[in-house]
Formats: sequence, C-alpha cells, structure tokens
Amino acid sequence: MSAVTLARRIRDREISVTMVVQAHLDRITRLNPRLNAVVQLAADQALAEARAADARLAAGHDAGPLHGVPFTVKDWIDAAGLPCTGGDPRFRDRVPLVDATVVARLRRAGAILLGKTNVLGENPLYGRTSNPYHLGYSPEGSSSGEAAIIAAGGSPLGLGSDSGGSIRQPAHACGIAGLKPTTGRVPLTGHFPFISTMNDPRTTIGPMARFVEDLALVLPLLSGVDWHDPSVVPMPLADWRAVELCGLRVAWYTHHAEAEPTLETAATCRRVAQLLAARGARVEQTLPPRIEEAYDITRQYWQRPESSAADEWVPDGEAHLSSIEVERHLFVWDRFRRALIAFMANYDLILTPVAERPATPHGGEGGRIPYTLPYSLTGWPCVVVRAGTAPDGLPIGVQVVARPWRDDVALAAAAAIEEDTGGWQPPALADAS
Repeated sequence: MSAVTLARRIRDREISVTMVVQAHLDRITRLNPRLNAVVQLAADQALAEARAADARLAAGHDAGPLHGVPFTVKDWIDAAGLPCTGGDPRFRDRVPLVDATVVARLRRAGAILLGKTNVLGENPLYGRTSNPYHLGYSPEGSSSGEAAIIAAGGSPLGLGSDSGGSIRQPAHACGIAGLKPTTGRVPLTGHFPFISTMNDPRTTIGPMARFVEDLALVLPLLSGVDWHDPSVVPMPLADWRAVELCGLRVAWYTHHAEAEPTLETAATCRRVAQLLAARGARVEQTLPPRIEEAYDITRQYWQRPESSAADEWVPDGEAHLSSIEVERHLFVWDRFRRALIAFMANYDLILTPVAERPATPHGGEGGRIPYTLPYSLTGWPCVVVRAGTAPDGLPIGVQVVARPWRDDVALAAAAAIEEDTGGWQPPALADAS
C-alpha cells in the first residue's frame, strides 16, 4: 500500500494510525534479523505518537497530509533522541537534541518516525545490510538500510541522502523509487557529517518509497527555505500531474566508456525509451558531452584539503590537492557543467541505467557509478524507478534526469515508466514472512 493510500485511508477512518504503525513495527521485527536494515527502532515512541494521532483525528483534528503515516530515516540525518552515527564507532554516543529540518517537516505533516536505518551497505558499527531480493547480495549504498526496509514493506517512506548515487543506487538495487532533488531545493540542516552546498555542492537529501506518487507527495513537504541552510533557493515546484509527456524531448544512452551494461540492463533501458516514445515523447539515443570526466572530477573533489569529504573518503596515502590544483579542478568542474547545460538546451529529459548491473554480491567489487555521478556534479533532479528484472530475480532500475528545478518532469516520466513496467514488486523474503 502506498503512503498516499495509507494517508487517505487513515483520514477516512478506514484504518487507525495505531494499527498502521503496529503493523510496520511487527514487520520490522520479523524481517530485520535477516536484513539488518533498521539500526535504531523507536517502537514505544512511535506507538505513543500513533495513539495520540488517533485521538486527534477522533476529535476532528487532521495533523496534515501525512497524518499517521510511518517513515524511517537514514543514519546520516538527525532525529532528536536517537543516535546518529553514520555507522562510525567514534560517534556511537552522538545523540542529537533536535531534528534535521527534513525530519521536523515530516513530523509537522503528521508522519511518525519508526527508526533509523543502516548506511554504506556495511560499516564497523552496525555491520552488513542485506538485499531483500537475495540475502547474499548488497542493497548498495549509502542509503542501504532505507532501500532494504522499504522494499521489504517495513516502512512506506524514508529519507536518504545522495552525493554520487547514494539514493539512486540502493533504489535500483532494491527495486524501489528514489528522488535526488535539484540541489538547493531541500535543506541539508541536520545532515551528519555537516554538509552544505559550499563544502559539498553534490549532496542532497531526498525521499525514498515503493511508489513514485509517494515521492511526489513528500517533496513539497521537504522543500523550501529553513533559514539555517543558506544554499536553499525558494523555487516553486510545479505539479507533476500537469506534465504532458507527449512532445517531451528525451536523450537516452546505455553505453559508457567506464562501464558496459549487462544485456538485461541495456535491454531494460531500451524498452523504457520505446515506452516513452509510444507515449509521444521524441526519443533520441545520444551521449552527453564530457560525460566520461565525471569520475575524475569527483576523485579530485575528494582530494580537496579541508573538505568534509577529505577525512571520510580520501584513501590512505593519497595526497591532497594544492590551492592551484583546487582552482584548476573547479575550472574543469565548471566546464563540465557548462557542456551539460548546453546539451540539455535541446532535451527535457535524459534516460540512463542506474548501474551497469543489478545488485552485487556481498564483498563484490563496487563500480565507479558512472551513470549517477554526472548528475550529482550538475545538481539536476533525478528519479530512479524499477523497470525490469534480471534472470536471477534482482531488480533493474532506470534513471530519469530532468532540467534543473524541473523535478516535476522527472517525477511525471518516472510515474509513467512505473505504470508501464509495473514498478516495485514484493521480494520473496517479504512474501514468506
């Protein structure tokens, strides 16, 4: 059941909030020992909030569009009273006193927090998270626990963050929908470690769910100035339901110099391009310019001195960039952005795979995420939605990229793809529980 449907049925008094929250807590209790997706469960608090929400509704007070809908949060986003560690043992005792802006906004809309989810696929504090479609495989990362528990039905909604694919890769691997909003639309206040678009212009916080309509429901609630994050731009968000796909110009590609997609991955993307064409979109197979530069630009970013990424991601023994090299790097990055925005003058959407293959086995070699990195560097909105299935049953997603601030167009296209391909499908793990 989608969050949209849950919210409507709660509002119409067809089901109680307590019933909904208890059902999701029960499912987490059953599935999490095998998934290790949820690392902090706020069961008592969630049930107390559920009972209070039922009482408010009985008294005629609707808390908002998410009244009584449960949600979970990646363990890189602060929720008051729950540890936020990033999976790092050094921060096991870090307990924030206030919510991140995005968490506070969902609570104000009536949503009820179930708990925090694991990160990075595997980390030294909480261990390894497994993919609900195959426990021997990774959910990918870094919003790994979010994707796994949502796919398994333990949470209808979640919050992740994405710097190079950290919402999109897990959404693809676990067969759900995920949105990386336009950079600057959603405040980063309360992200841990501290991030802003001055020290990391790639990172965004965004929603994850089984259904595209739920991403569209949540995005307006997350968006807008919070008077703490100075990078947020008060740009209007158009209604995705008003977007006409007929006539949209779509560029698509599967081949990439750094990653050759599997036959099933390429076929899935090609079929989606055909489905969009059948809806009247003007589809052209073409590769954007300079796309192969994205990994080197990102690697140089990791080597910047004094950057928040340096301590976390630069491999041991790697030298930091000098100030002159940083200036040169920023020029190359800007040149890349100029080339892509000029390319996008002729298109409304770009369609690509999310990764060259479905989820990888635990301990397998990770890729360079060449399909997702470029659009982190541009800051454009991206939606991932399941569009196919590999022979071994693992999900295959596609990535839809829109022009800056046209999150509505990306959502509309993803919703059409979901409708035509079936979108999320329950994993066998969930069916057997």
